[in-house]
Amino acid sequence: MRLKTTLDQWQTLHEIDRAGSIQAAALQLNKSHTTLLYALRKLEDQLGVSLVQIEGRRAVLSEDGKALLRRASSMLEQARELELFSEQLAKGVESEIVVAVDHLCCLERLYKPMANFLAENNSTSIQVVETSLSKTTEMVTQELADVAIINLPITNYPAEAFGFTKMEPVVASSHPLARATSISLNQLSSLPQIVVRDLGSVEKLGEKKDVGWLKSSQRITVDNFDHAFGAVVQGVGYCRLPKHIIDSRGSEKLTVLNVKNGSGYHVPLHLTLPKGVKTGPATKRFYELLLESASPFPSTS
Repeated sequence: MRLKTTLDQWQTLHEIDRAGSIQAAALQLNKSHTTLLYALRKLEDQLGVSLVQIEGRRAVLSEDGKALLRRASSMLEQARELELFSEQLAKGVESEIVVAVDHLCCLERLYKPMANFLAENNSTSIQVVETSLSKTTEMVTQELADVAIINLPITNYPAEAFGFTKMEPVVASSHPLARATSISLNQLSSLPQIVVRDLGSVEKLGEKKDVGWLKSSQRITVDNFDHAFGAVVQGVGYCRLPKHIIDSRGSEKLTVLNVKNGSGYHVPLHLTLPKGVKTGPATKRFYELLLESASPFPSTS
């Protein structure tokens, strides 16, 4: 069905309502009073509804006019957003950016800067991909991500310090070792250890990584720290978990072990731009916001 009206007509009605009269709207739009009055009468004829009424010496919107304008407001806003989106695309602003995040990073550190980014950019969507070990490297070296939060710098890819994640050995609070004041690494290696699988696609023997594995007598391999947390809570074995996960979910269910010469260590986190000079303006801005939130010294998260 062909539309009877145009966005320009609804924009005119909006300006009349905002300015308070046809005369004031004409001044705002730099048009003559006659031009706006003609446009208004034409819109009324097309709709078959009276849109204005006289109050004192001013022509203001009628109740029907106000009701129609309320419905039209969302349409006008969408049209403005569409034009802004088109302008940003014309300037090379990306419609979507991919952010690779190493699984050791506390996601709160990502989403706070992201909220600030979205507040100033309403046309770029963000896809977050959680990675681990060689998968993190692949996302960078194969340029699958626009921004990447990685643990260690990757050769030929400049990186900036972003923060640290502390890893601590834990068991279920019901586990016998939870009551020990101190244990040795030998005691720890006699327990089943829960480790997170390398999610990279490299299949050659020896090329996948087993960071943090202490050569325990048994190993339980899972896809992510959510699975690892669940396994530890059920008493399957012990695991080195990020402190932010322990603090947020396991303060009562888990016990941090006091291991001689191995109670915990910090893993550094870095920011990098995998696409280098091909990086778009939206990605650069998000990268800047992430850098502003960086805490390059050891912390509990």
